[in-house]
Amino acid sequence: MAEDDWQTSLSPVNSHNEWDPLEEVIVGRLDGATVPSRHPVVSCNLPPWAARLQGLAAGKKYPRLLLEPAQQELDEFIALLRSLGITVTRPEAVDHRRRFSTPDWSSRGFGNTCPRDSMIVIGNEIIETPMAWPSRYFETHSYRPLLKDYFRRGARWTAAPKPQLTDALFRSDYRIPRAGEPPHRILTEYEPVFDAADFMRAGRDLFVTRSNVTNRMGIEWLRRHLGSGYRIHEVESRCRTPMHIDTTLLLLAPGKVLVNPEYIDVSRLPEVLRSWDVLIAPDPSPIDERLLNITSTCGKWLSMNVLMIDEKRVIVERHHTNMLHALERWGFEPIPCNLLHYAPFGGSFHCATLDVRRRGTLESYFD
Repeated sequence: MAEDDWQTSLSPVNSHNEWDPLEEVIVGRLDGATVPSRHPVVSCNLPPWAARLQGLAAGKKYPRLLLEPAQQELDEFIALLRSLGITVTRPEAVDHRRRFSTPDWSSRGFGNTCPRDSMIVIGNEIIETPMAWPSRYFETHSYRPLLKDYFRRGARWTAAPKPQLTDALFRSDYRIPRAGEPPHRILTEYEPVFDAADFMRAGRDLFVTRSNVTNRMGIEWLRRHLGSGYRIHEVESRCRTPMHIDTTLLLLAPGKVLVNPEYIDVSRLPEVLRSWDVLIAPDPSPIDERLLNITSTCGKWLSMNVLMIDEKRVIVERHHTNMLHALERWGFEPIPCNLLHYAPFGGSFHCATLDVRRRGTLESYFD
C-alpha cells in the first residue's frame, strides 16, 4: 500500500476532488444566523439595493419570512443526503449576535451556514481559512467539536494565520467597476486572506479565483503550505464583484468542467483544462423573488452551485430547470431538491456543505 493510501485509511477525513463518491459531509446550520455587521468588504459584494438593506439590518437576526422557508428546505436536503447513505454532521448552534473584538476592531457574527467558506479539505487534512470578513472571524469555533473529533481519529488539522483585518487590508478607494471595466478588488496584499470556496480541487491540481475575499498572498500561503506535490492554477474571472469560484467554474467529473459564460473567457482558461470537455452553463431559469439575490451580484448564477454525489449523480436546485436539463444532456443524473431560499444565507448546495470524506485516492488528472 502506498504511503498516501495508508495515511488515508487511518483518517476519517479523506477528500481529494469534487466528484469521488461522497460518504460524509458537514452541512451548515441556520440557527442564530445574523445579518453581517457593516463593513466595506461585505457591502462591496452586494447589489446597491441589497447593500443599503444590509446596512439597515446589520447585527440583527434574519427575519422569519426568510428563515422559515430556508429551514424547511435545508431539512429536506439533509434528509435526501441521508437517504443516499451519506453521513451528515452539523456545527453547533451559536448566537451570532454576540459581539466580539480584537485589539483593532469589534463586530457581531454572521452564521455557520456555509462550511465551504471557512474550511478546505485536502486529502486527510482540514485547513481553517483566514477569511476577510470581520463578522466571520471566529466562525470555525462552532465546528471545533467536529474538528477535534476528526483529529482524535487521525485527521490532520491546520489553521491558517489569523489575519489582523485592519484598514490596511482594504482599499479605501474601492468602487464597484462599471460595466465593461476590468475587475478590480477591495483587498490589498497586506496579509494572506482567502475563503476556501474560491478553490476547486482536482487531485494534485487546484483552481482558484482571486476575489474580494481572496488575495494573492492567500493563494501563495496555501501553495507553500501544500508544497511541491500540488499545483494551484488561477482562473481569470470577469465578474465585477468576484466572490467564490462555485458560481464561476465547477469541476464535475474527470474531464468535465462547467463554466459560467458571463464570467469566463473559455480561450483564457488555464492550459491544463483545455483538454477537458468545457460545458457552458445555460442561462439561469428566471426566479421572480428579488430577495433571493441578496447573496451577491452573482446570485442569479446559483444555478451552478450543485453538489456532486459521485461522477454521475448531482444534486441540483429543483427550480433551476435549465441546469437540470443541461446536466441530463451531458450524461449526468441530476437529483432535484429544494434549496432556493438558502440564497440570502450564502448560497446553495455546494456552499452549504463541506465534503469531509469521499471514497477515492490522490490522483493527477493532467499529467
